[in-house]
Amino acid sequence: MAKVVRSVVQEVQEVQEKTESSPGKGSNGSQQESKVNNQAEVKTNKDRRNSSFNGDIISLLFAIDDINKNPDLLPNITVGYQVYDSCMEPSLAIGNILQILSGPGEMVPNYSCGDYGKVVAFIGDRSLVTTLPIAQFLSSYGYTQISYGATDPVLNDRTLYPYHFSTGLNDDVQHIVIAELVERLGWTWVVILAPGDDRGERESKNLRNEIIKHGACVDFIGTLTEDTNTNIRTLTRIQKSTAEVVVLCGGLFSTESLISLVETMIKDKTLVVPQTWLRLYSNMLFNGSLLFFIENNVCYKKSENNSYALVVKADLLYKDLYCYLYRCLTLDKEKDDLFQQVYGTDFYNCSSLEIPVFSQTPNYQVYRAATGLAHAEHLMLSSSGKSHQKDIHKYIHRKQTLKSECSPKCPPGYRKVTRERAPPCCYDCARCSEGEISNLTDMENCLKCHIYEWPNIEKIMCIEKQIEFLSYEGDSLTLVFIVLSMVSILLVTVIIGIFISFRDTPLVKANNRNLSFILLFSIKLSFLSVFLFLGRPSDITCMLRQTSFGISFSIAISSVLAKTIMVCIAFKASKPNSPWRKWLGVKITYFIVIICSFIQFLISAIWLIISPPFMELNILSEPGKIIIQCNEGSVIAFYIVLSYMGLLASVSFIVAFLARTLPDSFNEAKYITFSMLLFCSVWITMIPAYLSTKGKYMVAVEIFAIISSSCGLLFCIFLPKCYIIIFKPKWNTKQYLLGNNK
Repeated sequence: MAKVVRSVVQEVQEVQEKTESSPGKGSNGSQQESKVNNQAEVKTNKDRRNSSFNGDIISLLFAIDDINKNPDLLPNITVGYQVYDSCMEPSLAIGNILQILSGPGEMVPNYSCGDYGKVVAFIGDRSLVTTLPIAQFLSSYGYTQISYGATDPVLNDRTLYPYHFSTGLNDDVQHIVIAELVERLGWTWVVILAPGDDRGERESKNLRNEIIKHGACVDFIGTLTEDTNTNIRTLTRIQKSTAEVVVLCGGLFSTESLISLVETMIKDKTLVVPQTWLRLYSNMLFNGSLLFFIENNVCYKKSENNSYALVVKADLLYKDLYCYLYRCLTLDKEKDDLFQQVYGTDFYNCSSLEIPVFSQTPNYQVYRAATGLAHAEHLMLSSSGKSHQKDIHKYIHRKQTLKSECSPKCPPGYRKVTRERAPPCCYDCARCSEGEISNLTDMENCLKCHIYEWPNIEKIMCIEKQIEFLSYEGDSLTLVFIVLSMVSILLVTVIIGIFISFRDTPLVKANNRNLSFILLFSIKLSFLSVFLFLGRPSDITCMLRQTSFGISFSIAISSVLAKTIMVCIAFKASKPNSPWRKWLGVKITYFIVIICSFIQFLISAIWLIISPPFMELNILSEPGKIIIQCNEGSVIAFYIVLSYMGLLASVSFIVAFLARTLPDSFNEAKYITFSMLLFCSVWITMIPAYLSTKGKYMVAVEIFAIISSSCGLLFCIFLPKCYIIIFKPKWNTKQYLLGNNK
């Protein structure tokens, strides 16, 4: 038959001696921590101090009752328990462990004087301060320990702590979750606040690294110590920080005064509170701060069952806790006198006060620890062969705590790189090379993407490469060129209109109006050829773009050359009996324009016949991009076209330069000199820029050269004439042009 379970509260030694103990056949030693230190704290900070302690006890009672009521779990065995309070003191915690192992009465290490069921495991503690020495101590005796609050990664070392397990969320995992939360909420500027101990320093650095990995920045790491002045300076710095979010990490601040200082000085900041701070019930958690916790669904569902509440209320341990927590008198006068003597305060009649059992938050981690321990013991007893209570740790599921591997798994986006003189399971992880992905864990080799695809940022999947060209849709560079070309075309049209309107004036006649019209139309064609360079290239546009601008520029420069030669002939013919008179007229100018333009036309025709330009997809120039561009077909032909234009421009420049000193009535040579100088400068600088750029920017360089050189011709040759025609009409007379303007 199952024995009646009697609880033992080790708050002080006197209480333990007055309380009977009658655990069942199986007993759990459970360490609980409480922050009860003196009478003043009992009166002023009851809720903050006792909520977690009472909630942990209730959760343990939940679990024990569930285990003992389950007929399929540990049949014919009643699980009992003993509860001891560590008071966050390592020495007291170790003393409690020895007391549990020795039995009631005098503590005798290595001897067990108990007459009740064997101790199979220990559950506790909440704090790392006490959990760590308990784990070190129990590893010598081979007893299993399950902590429900200590989450420091150091306890995951199975070599040092083979018998320790935890139901809490690992601190490293919490840091990743917090960093993801910061990223999800769009926070990019936070402050980290931690206790000034070794754990706080270690966790704050780890948390900072995780936050930085997720794209956010940490203003600074503030640490709180036992020095009040230092703490005030730290919290004042947080107040002045532009960061509105403060992330807490490390262990819980040790004193009530320090917690009050924090909640007073940074109450206007939003706090992100980790799971290790669940025991803190403070005003600073109610200002929009975020608290991480694990759902207590099981415990909350139990709390809705009134019949179960009666079971908890009937437990002798809870009755003692009820008496202690709320300073209530019991039916046992001897116990009331003892409690009032120990705590130094008066107890009251609470018969008219209805305090619910579940007013404190249950701790699901305690529930998991107890039930998990019961299942492990059940597996051990169900296995074949002999087993010992100290073997129970072998049957606990180690899904999160146990890891035994030489190297961490290489995540997607990485590949394994074998180390020299190392076994195959020991390897490093290397990022996949450019153009490669890995979409599985621990891949030996990365997969190369298709030529028209490229890895995403994580290098776990191939996506289509970005297509690049000077598109009419959404490309600001294309929009700029369109505006410049249209404005220039409009300006040319206006100038043509002016010249047509004033075609019979002396200024227009003196500058060979027919050549001027040819030059204006060729410049207009040059501006129009810009649109062949914009948009998605095709074979037709690729063939037309280079030949069209080459021929139009050749006509323009040929016209300039003809105008310059005519200036020289006109000056020579102005002398009496000059043989140059027979060369005056339009025939010589047309001949020059036709011959010079025809040569360029012939070069372009041969180019299109032998090796015409064509559209191609360039997948090698820029990683992750497919550049739709025109292949010139024959690079030699392309540079012959440019060289011929350069030759015409050079000849025009030389002739115009030599004719610059002619009389004022023939001073157009000065403007031609400047225009040819600008033209040559643009195309000479264009060639190295053209060769050093890639993709759409290479095309943009050529478009810029076309527009700027065409504007140079237009502005230098025609704007001065338009200025005289519109704003200085008195200069547009024969007398003025012949120099009789005085």
